[in-house]
Amino acid sequence: MVESDKRFTGSIPDVYDAWLVPLIFETYAADMARRVAALGPGDVLETAAGSGVVARALAPRLPEGARYVVSDLNPPMLRRGAARQPAGGRLHWQPADALDLPFGDASFDVVCCQFGAMFFPDRVAGHREARRVLRPGGRYIFSVWDEIAANGFADCVTLALEEMFPDDPPRFLARVPHGYHDPDRVRADLAAAGFAEVTLETVGGESRAGAARDPAIAYCQGTPLRSEIEARGPAALAEATDLAEARIAERYGPGPVLAPIRAHVVSAGR
Repeated sequence: MVESDKRFTGSIPDVYDAWLVPLIFETYAADMARRVAALGPGDVLETAAGSGVVARALAPRLPEGARYVVSDLNPPMLRRGAARQPAGGRLHWQPADALDLPFGDASFDVVCCQFGAMFFPDRVAGHREARRVLRPGGRYIFSVWDEIAANGFADCVTLALEEMFPDDPPRFLARVPHGYHDPDRVRADLAAAGFAEVTLETVGGESRAGAARDPAIAYCQGTPLRSEIEARGPAALAEATDLAEARIAERYGPGPVLAPIRAHVVSAGR
C-alpha cells in the first residue's frame, strides 16, 4: 500500500459520497445495519466509517439509549457524514485509527466496519484492536470486496486505465479495495488476531447507475485512484474519466447501466 491509498481529501469525500455511495455502498450498508441491529447492542463502534453510509442506515434501528461511535482516519470524510445526519442524537463522530483505537478494553458490544479492512496497513493489528475493545460475547462484523473480476464497474475502469497507461497503470482498485478478497486469508488473519468463531458469507448483487459516465466519475474522481491518475499529467483525470466511460458503455451500454457486484460479509465472535 502506498501513502496516497489512504488519502480521502480535497473534493474526493464529496464525489465519493455523491457518486460512489449510491453506486456500490448503500445496498451493503442496509445489510450491515440489519445484521448489527439484530444483535440489540447497547454500544456500537464503527471503524473506517467513511462518509457515514452505514450510520445513516443503522442509527435509526438501534435500541433506545444505545451509544454509537462513528470513527474514521480521515476527518474530511467524517465531516461529510456528520453534515448529513440530524443534529444531536446517539451518534458520536470521532477521528480514530482502527489500528490504534482510543477506547478502553471491553467497551463495545459490536464493532462494525464496512469495506475498510482492506485499507488497514496491518490487517491483523486492525482485527486485534477490534477484538480488544469488544466485550466478551461481542461481535466483530465487517465486509470486504470480492476479487475485482466479480465487480463489473471496478474491473472495467481498471482495464481502461491499463489501456491508457500500459507501462505504469494506476492499480489502486485492484491493489486495495479488491486486494483482500481471499476468504482463507481473511480467516487466517482473524485467527492470528485471536478470533476463534468466524463465519464468512459471500453476498452478490447488482450495481446500477443512470449512465455509463456515473461509475466512471465515481471511481476515477471519488477514490484515491484520482491521485494516481493526476500524477500522470494535468489532463490525465479528464481523459481517464472519458475512457472509463467509453469502456463501460461498450460493455454495459450507455445507460441505464447494470453490473454485477460481490463482497464477503464476515462475523467474528469475541
